[in-house]
Amino acid sequence: MRRLLLTAVAATTGVLALAACGSTQPAADGSTHTSKKITLTDATGARVTLDGPAKKVVSTEWFVTEDLASLGVKQAGAADVKGYRQYDSAVPLPNTPKDIGTRGEPSMDTVASLAPDLIIATTDLSSSAIAQLKKVAPVLELRSANAADQIGQMRKNLDTIARATGRTPEATALEKKFDSTLADGRKRLSDAGLDGTDVAFADGYVASNQVTIRPFTSGSLFGTINGKLGLKNAWTVKGDKDYGLASTDVEGLTKLGKDTRFVYGRGADNPFDGALRKNSVWKSLPFVKAGHLSTVKNGIWSFGGYGSSMSYVGALVDALVK
Repeated sequence: MRRLLLTAVAATTGVLALAACGSTQPAADGSTHTSKKITLTDATGARVTLDGPAKKVVSTEWFVTEDLASLGVKQAGAADVKGYRQYDSAVPLPNTPKDIGTRGEPSMDTVASLAPDLIIATTDLSSSAIAQLKKVAPVLELRSANAADQIGQMRKNLDTIARATGRTPEATALEKKFDSTLADGRKRLSDAGLDGTDVAFADGYVASNQVTIRPFTSGSLFGTINGKLGLKNAWTVKGDKDYGLASTDVEGLTKLGKDTRFVYGRGADNPFDGALRKNSVWKSLPFVKAGHLSTVKNGIWSFGGYGSSMSYVGALVDALVK
């Protein structure tokens, strides 16, 4: 799980539109289409043509699985269904898709047995895996994160998935609900006098008795959401270009200000509820001594879509407004 998180996937997507029967015309977004066929341009620049809205869809990554579930699509297959239900329970599946294997290594035989009309993947998959999947069905590759514009990327992905599956009205409604959730959350924080509060969100793990902490910088999805809520990101470290994540140890936490509100994900192996409890550096941190520690509930996928993001907003605001 940690390996997958640390080698998170990325891909950008194009868009599609519909036109009159027997003719094609350019759409405002540059895509083309006919009344029967749907043509999309994916993250790699490849054009993907469908005979119509996809009905039997297979996803190889959890944010895609989440988006499909949020739109009410009963997908034929999905990667690591058990793991999804554990780590992304904020958006329950509307059915029980066939498990196609891990997110990094889908079973080609299983995918082929489902006879899908669309496979939605991400560019972390090897070129050889993508090539094999393309022998089964059209493959649409998406970019799952973009530190320069996380919410914009999330919107592009949802819109593309919605158009590919004929669920654009559902996507529009979900986006409006997200915007409303942000506005309500910001108001609650402002009313509580927390506007501009320094917040540092992180998760972490323990390997070989060493604690690794991952700061979610302002370029991360949750860091971006914090900014939209009127909060200030307390991390000064630089994150990666896709997920906006950094890496530090407990000593790195000494750079956080004394008024910082430290928020962490409560995974099974998180060090904040375990290994760090007896650590002298951790116990001496001003925000720890002040009790400025909060957690968000399990099942909110840090790299998910609108459903996870709205669950995060609710959990964060509830944790800060006590």
